[in-house]
Amino acid sequence: MSGTPRPSGIILHRASHLLEVSFDTGEVFRLPCEYLRTHSPSAEVQGHGPGQRVLVAGKREVTIDAIEPVGHYAVLLRFSDGHQTGIFSWTVLHELGRNQESHWNAYLAALAQAGLSR
Repeated sequence: MSGTPRPSGIILHRASHLLEVSFDTGEVFRLPCEYLRTHSPSAEVQGHGPGQRVLVAGKREVTIDAIEPVGHYAVLLRFSDGHQTGIFSWTVLHELGRNQESHWNAYLAALAQAGLSR
C-alpha cells in the first residue's frame, strides 16, 4: 500500500450540508458542501494553469445532490447549482480536510477583498 490515505467511509449529511469523510489513518473530516464547491478541483474553479484560480462566491446554500464513484481513486460530486465537473481524488479530499481551516480563512479573506459574499 502506498502512503496515500484511503477512505474508509463517506457519509452525506443532507440536513447539515456536510460530507463526512473517514480515512484509514483514523482521521475524520466534516467538510461543508459550500467549502467543497468553492474548492472544487475542476478547471472551472482551478483555472487552466498556474495563477488562474477562480474565486467562486454565493455558494452558502449549495448542497450535494449525488456522489458517484470514479474508479477506486475518487468521487464525482454533483452539486445543487449544476456544478458536476470536479473529481475529488482521495488525496484531494484528504488535503482539503487537513487544511480546511487555512483554506477557508484564505477564501473568506479573498471574498472580502473582492467585495463578494458567500
